Amino acid sequence: MLDKFRYHLKICRVVVHIFQACFICILIFPWSSKKLRERRIQGWSRQLLRILGVNLNMKVSAVPTNVVVVSNHVSWLDIFVINSLAPCRFVAKSSIRSWPLFGWIAAHAGAIYISRESRADLKRIYRHLIEQIEAGERVAFFPEGTVAEQGSVLPFHANLFEAAIHAKVPIQPIALRYLNSEGTLHPAVAFTSDIPFRTSVFKVLNGGDITVEVSGLEFISSDGAHRRELAAISRQAVAAALQVEIG
Repeated sequence: MLDKFRYHLKICRVVVHIFQACFICILIFPWSSKKLRERRIQGWSRQLLRILGVNLNMKVSAVPTNVVVVSNHVSWLDIFVINSLAPCRFVAKSSIRSWPLFGWIAAHAGAIYISRESRADLKRIYRHLIEQIEAGERVAFFPEGTVAEQGSVLPFHANLFEAAIHAKVPIQPIALRYLNSEGTLHPAVAFTSDIPFRTSVFKVLNGGDITVEVSGLEFISSDGAHRRELAAISRQAVAAALQVEIG
């Protein structure tokens, strides 16, 4: 009975927290400075993870603005985890826009939606990314292009790495790993294509304590590099940090 009460209390807290985000996006963000917006996004993301029972184990102190952040992609939680470290302008699949409330909140928090099937959209986003980087924004994307099961790192798509080369900024690879209380990979965070978003949310809510390790890896210079080279080196760095073998 007590566990059931705690579960429903957690759901209520998540709902209240989401509506708080809507309030912030509508009434505060339009009048906020960039610095205040980032503090709000970071604080809201950290509080959401606390409510969900996700504990942060940060193995990186800070992420500067003059970098492009790339990470392996495990769960819808990844955006909030990275925003808890350093708020970013995320490049996200256009399908995320349809997620109930989360998609709308992500858009107001600076998400840049992209249709990967459209070559014209890729060119538009590429130009927009360069503009954002040159304006001092911290840009991030998941080069796998989709979520992957923990214990694997899919090949990194190279297209968006071109923006870092053009803007002459380094790559900041980040490795994410979600663990249970026994220190093994947590099954509740799985969000593969066959798992609906709503189902994944409830699995996280009912999955017990989760610890996410956030490892900031060495910067990778884009100076004189090719986008495919950057993608391959970034993937190797993330896989090595996660102790995952890749071909």
